[in-house]
Amino acid sequence: MIKVSVLGATGYGGIELIRLLASHPKVDIYKLVSHSYSGKSLADVYPNFTAYKNITLSSLDVDEIAEGSHVVFTSLPHGTSSKIIPLLYEKGVRIIDLSGDFRYISPEVFEKWYGYKHPHPELLDDSVYGLPELHKENIKNAQLVGNPGCYPTGAILTLAPLVANKLIDYTSIIIDSKSGATGAGRATSVDLNFCEVNENMKAYKVATHRHTSEIEQELGLLAGKDITLSFTPHLLPIKRGILSTIYASLLNNLTFDDVYTLYKDFYKDAPFVSIYPEGKFPEVKHVNGSNQCHIGFTIDSRTNRIILVSAIDNLVKGAGGQAIQNMNIMFGLEETTGLPQLGWYL
Repeated sequence: MIKVSVLGATGYGGIELIRLLASHPKVDIYKLVSHSYSGKSLADVYPNFTAYKNITLSSLDVDEIAEGSHVVFTSLPHGTSSKIIPLLYEKGVRIIDLSGDFRYISPEVFEKWYGYKHPHPELLDDSVYGLPELHKENIKNAQLVGNPGCYPTGAILTLAPLVANKLIDYTSIIIDSKSGATGAGRATSVDLNFCEVNENMKAYKVATHRHTSEIEQELGLLAGKDITLSFTPHLLPIKRGILSTIYASLLNNLTFDDVYTLYKDFYKDAPFVSIYPEGKFPEVKHVNGSNQCHIGFTIDSRTNRIILVSAIDNLVKGAGGQAIQNMNIMFGLEETTGLPQLGWYL
């Protein structure tokens, strides 16, 4: 059994991760750390865990966690992970970080988008970007994995085959994404209360969202050159799910079948990526509750643009589920182990 600990257990990302870990056939949960609820039963904080009353939340003891864990998931705020992870790293424990602290190759890019110098840039050389569909071989032997952001997961998977095969004008990429409110986390905010979100829709962090740089980094690696793109996130009055509509200009005259064949081949070994047939497009209810990324597209011959639509669950494929997918790869399991393939739909 893989002994796991979770730091930051009671945020939305952390609790969804724990829900999935609780039914994983190869996992034994060792420690769940919560600064706010230390000493309480997990069921006291989240009553859906009433069947697991023996799970108690604890305070952080780095030595104890490192000694008793095969892998530690850190679901902590940006800036907090980078203070704790080096302490775990030097003890040899394997780490999957759900914050943005170890997703970047360049400390300069991190500083530009996060507004402060990375406290441990030397670890950026060792961390692996945890998008299994692109970096599976590197993830296998990694000690530190930077789990991708939710928006980047959907956007990168949707664009990767086109970028890698140099079929689009990289300067023409526009990503329009819409997310449920859980993407903003559990912390209270006026912008996220019911009366602000219900029956409303709004763009936020226009032209400044940090995930822009994460998407540009990974697509730039595929392209072999720097990529600059436009990314605009929006908040939907739903709990979970991300729908992205992406536009790019084609460099060649391609048919639907040309692109469909390309995508099916590119993702032939990716169990969590599904490509839609012509005329069909994903919806968030198709994927919510699953670790799936669904992709559909059409070619607008009038403008010579390709228009792609993708959907993921921001808490599963965009966070906890993908973290478990990475864990499965790191420990030699089938990457689908313990992960839901089908969405809830209803």
